[in-house]
Amino acid sequence: MKAIKMLVMAALTIGSISMYAQDSTSQKIKSPKQKMEKIQYSCPMHPDMVSNKPGKCSKCGMDLTKSNKEQMKMEVMKMYACPMHPDVTSDKPGKCSKCGMDLKKRSRPM
Repeated sequence: MKAIKMLVMAALTIGSISMYAQDSTSQKIKSPKQKMEKIQYSCPMHPDMVSNKPGKCSKCGMDLTKSNKEQMKMEVMKMYACPMHPDVTSDKPGKCSKCGMDLKKRSRPM
């Protein structure tokens, strides 16, 4: 009977330790993810044409650029971006959520 109690206590201890270890690991994985900011792009000729990603204007075919509001925001903030994925930005240094490369500090907005 004493041996069974010891085995049950050992099993509960191992189980609780392994659950705690898994819980803390999953929290560590979630925290470094960079939140992707919603950057708005607009057409220089048609400011009413707005998109969340770069592309072409559906009216005139020009490339969409970052809106004036986004450009002013980037001038004020320190921005870090992935060299391979310029749409992945952050206000803190870290890793790219797409490829894992280090984010580089942007000296001026693109």
